[in-house]
Amino acid sequence: MAGFLARRLLNYLVLIVVATSLAYMLAASALNPRSNYEGRNPPIPPAVVDARLTELNLNDRTPLFERYLTWAGDLAGGDFGKTVAGGSVGDDLGRRIGVTLRLITIGLILGSVTGVLIGAYAAVRQYGLFDRLSTGLSFVVLAIPTVVLANILIIAAIRLNEAAGTQILLVSGEATPGLPGGLAAAALDRIRHLVLPTLSLSLGLVAVYSRYQRNMMLDVLGADFIRTAMAKGLSRRAALTRHALRTALIPAVTYFAFTFGALLVGTTFTEKIFGWHGMGEQLVDSISTNDVNTVAAISCFAALAVLLASLASDVLHAVLDPRVRVG
Repeated sequence: MAGFLARRLLNYLVLIVVATSLAYMLAASALNPRSNYEGRNPPIPPAVVDARLTELNLNDRTPLFERYLTWAGDLAGGDFGKTVAGGSVGDDLGRRIGVTLRLITIGLILGSVTGVLIGAYAAVRQYGLFDRLSTGLSFVVLAIPTVVLANILIIAAIRLNEAAGTQILLVSGEATPGLPGGLAAAALDRIRHLVLPTLSLSLGLVAVYSRYQRNMMLDVLGADFIRTAMAKGLSRRAALTRHALRTALIPAVTYFAFTFGALLVGTTFTEKIFGWHGMGEQLVDSISTNDVNTVAAISCFAALAVLLASLASDVLHAVLDPRVRVG
């Protein structure tokens, strides 16, 4: 088990270096920080612009590979460089990482677990009312883009608040500033802010995982090992939960890392729509301001997060299927 995980971790470290390097090269080639200084009145002298861009390691007149080596050397020392405004990229992202991780983690757990349970139960009740209803709702959710789904949730929350005559769900921001009432009131306020963006992220995962898990469960329900377990005296419920569900979960946990990457993309729009100041919002803003170092830093974190999710997927795979622990 330890050797298996060590080999996978080494592979992932190499992939992180490659993905991060390519992300920096692409951002440095496509974005133009010099344009931020154009059109000023009075105009800024070119020598001043060059000096400023060189200080930030953003000067397009410096060879790309030389800028990359400078950036990679700083990154090896834990420094992500400076923003176009001269601030620290690391300090800025440090304030935003927790916001994004809170959304992604809760959305991922809620979406994947709920989707697996719905899919497994739908397979057991194949062609029943629950199966047909969950299938139809899943296809409806999958057909709706994240942006549209988020706005539908906002409209529904506004209507709910109007019907209740009070603010049950809050549609903008992470928390209400200056809220009185102590820790309990602050926790409740954060939950009310968290519900809508979490739903906008997790509903798509519920739909995907329910369809995926249903198909995997159907593949094993008629397998010989299930009939054998029941023939030996195991109840149908025990055979389904101990053997069928465990076997059907193996492809689902393999899919875990890919859905985590999709969730990182989805949170970009979600944070913008719901006014959460996380990395997704910062990525959009940094691209519009040609902030190469911030784009590269966010890409680095995204690569690290996806590959850590892949490692977690490998661990779960090894737990469910002992055969992958050897060799």
